[in-house]
Amino acid sequence: MASSAMEERIGDRIKRVEQELTSAKHAALRPFKINVPQYNVLLALQQQPGLSGAALARRGMVTPQTMSSVLSTLEGRGLVERRPHPIHLNILEAHLTRTGGSLIRRADEAVKGVEDLLTGRFGPSEAAEFLARLDACSAALAAFKPATSKPTTAKK
Repeated sequence: MASSAMEERIGDRIKRVEQELTSAKHAALRPFKINVPQYNVLLALQQQPGLSGAALARRGMVTPQTMSSVLSTLEGRGLVERRPHPIHLNILEAHLTRTGGSLIRRADEAVKGVEDLLTGRFGPSEAAEFLARLDACSAALAAFKPATSKPTTAKK
């Protein structure tokens, strides 16, 4: 059976796996009544308390408006609290509440279960090689510089 050109494109395969991973994470997080963007914020705040909304937006690769909405939802549920930075009073720092800390620990175990499905497909050396290849892909894309070309003008 011949494969289509679309199936051979690395970007399309990466995108498909990313979508499948996100879908599996959403399913794993459903019992906790949070979605993947909310999980990502809670996890970021567990790892680095006191991040601003702008820093969380950059980290999550979403707009500040989207992050504001996510933070408002989490704050409304009592999972996150925001308070002024001790020096820069116009910047609000986000922190997990005790409830938020408890929730992210349990939710992260569920997400780790999803990630273990992926890791389980590889032997130890294969997993290390796969991660090294993903890192090589990231490095290649980070170094990408689009070719500059001059616009062509049609001759009359």
